[in-house]
Amino acid sequence: MLGKLLGILFGSMIGNIPGAIIGCFIGHQFDKARRSQQGFQSAFGSGPSQAERQTEFFQAAYAVMGHVAKAKGQVTKEEIQLATVMMDRMNLTGDQKRIAQDAFRQGKESDFPLEETLRRVRFSAGRRRDLLQFFLELQISAAFADGSLHPSEVNVLQVVAAELGFTAQYLQQRLRMQEAAFRFQQGGGFGGYQHQGQQQSGGQWQQGPTRSQLDDAYELLGVDKSADAKTIKRAHRKLMNEHHPDKLVAKGLPPEMMEVAKQKAQEIQSAYDLIKKDKGF
Repeated sequence: MLGKLLGILFGSMIGNIPGAIIGCFIGHQFDKARRSQQGFQSAFGSGPSQAERQTEFFQAAYAVMGHVAKAKGQVTKEEIQLATVMMDRMNLTGDQKRIAQDAFRQGKESDFPLEETLRRVRFSAGRRRDLLQFFLELQISAAFADGSLHPSEVNVLQVVAAELGFTAQYLQQRLRMQEAAFRFQQGGGFGGYQHQGQQQSGGQWQQGPTRSQLDDAYELLGVDKSADAKTIKRAHRKLMNEHHPDKLVAKGLPPEMMEVAKQKAQEIQSAYDLIKKDKGF
């Protein structure tokens, strides 16, 4: 009713009777939208708080991580170690570590509701695409814990990506970038190295030809070796913006995961610095 009264008032001021009619219609639409919003809030509450969203994100991340780890039938010691390493990186307290471990175990259960969990994460994150991207990359990192990807793990990651709103092409790009990041980490810095990579062949990720750390740096940034300085700088700037720890925390990333975001940003910067040195810009 309030919308109609205001609409009539302002409509009359602008165009007398026709204006009042138009104003009444607009006000009616305003009232309908207002009632719908109030009905939604009364049915579901005013929405989760920032702390609640962060807690849900944290638990869902470890639960899905456990589900991805179990995808190929047996959780390897490398995958268990990765979960432990991530807990250490996040400096989790006793209670926090126990919550993460419980969530990881829940994710390994055969009846774990993967799609429902991911839908809640997406709903909670709203339009924060970079937050959902961080979630997806976290799962990809977990899948790469032992240096290879099993087809069953890829299948689960496809579900994760789709439920979070990412295309299959986007997932493939991030898989290649994470594969390069894994090798880049193994290289241990700027000393050029040779490391056996993992390449997809017939649905299986297998050993590929040797590649230098510089090659991996380009792929980590998602650019071709022939790219010009402008393209490389733009890719670097985009990735750094997506992985900026402070921005991610402000958008709902649990503070415990800030250290992981920092390390990813440092990894991107290291790859960029190596390319800059090679290109001479």
